[in-house]
Amino acid sequence: MIRIIIADDHPIIRQGLKQILAAESDMVLVGEAGNAREVFELTRKQHYDIIVLDITLPGRSGIEVLKDLKSERPKTPVLVLSMHPEDQYAVRVLKAGAAGYMTKETAPEELAKAIRKIIRGGKYVSESLAEKLAFDLETDTARPPHETLSDREYEVMRMIASGKTVKQVAEELCLSVKTISTYRTRILEKMRMKSNAELVRYAVQNRLVD
Repeated sequence: MIRIIIADDHPIIRQGLKQILAAESDMVLVGEAGNAREVFELTRKQHYDIIVLDITLPGRSGIEVLKDLKSERPKTPVLVLSMHPEDQYAVRVLKAGAAGYMTKETAPEELAKAIRKIIRGGKYVSESLAEKLAFDLETDTARPPHETLSDREYEVMRMIASGKTVKQVAEELCLSVKTISTYRTRILEKMRMKSNAELVRYAVQNRLVD
C-alpha cells in the first residue's frame, strides 16, 4: 500500500483528492494537513511514502515547506500540487527537491498515475514542461531576470505584481512591512527596474501572474 499525506489549505480540494485516492486499491490516505504546522506534526509522527503538497499554504510558502521536508527526510518524495500554471513555479519546486509538479486542473486524471511513477523512483512532469526543460538545456540561454531571484523574492515579486501593497504582502506572509520593503528594493535592483509598474508589466508579459 502507498501511504499518502495530503497538505492543502482548502477543505474542498482535500475532499476531492481523498475521493480520487479512495478509488485506488493500492493507495491509502494516512493524514491531511491545512497548514505548514500541521504538515510537520503529521510527518513527524506518521509513517508515509509520499506527500501531496500545495504550493500555497497559510503563513509559509510551499517551497519553504518543501525544503524543510526534504531536509528532514531527503529520500521521501513530495509531489507538488498547485493552482498556478507550470511556467510560474514548476522549475523552482523541482530544483527545491520536489519529485513532481502538477496543476490542480490535471489532478483528477493524473494524480494516481503521478504518485505511482514517483514511488517507482521516477519524476512527474507534464509533456509540455519536459519539452521546456529539454529546450532550456539544449539552448543554454541566459536566465531571464526573474530567475535570478530567491524563492522568497520571487514570491514577493509575484504578490506585488498582482497588485498587493507592501503592507498586504507583509500581512499575508506574516512578516514586517520593513522586511517586505527590503525585499522589494532587492527585487528591483536584481531585475534592474525602478518601479512597481515595471514589475507588473514584466510579470504580465512573462505570464508570472494569474
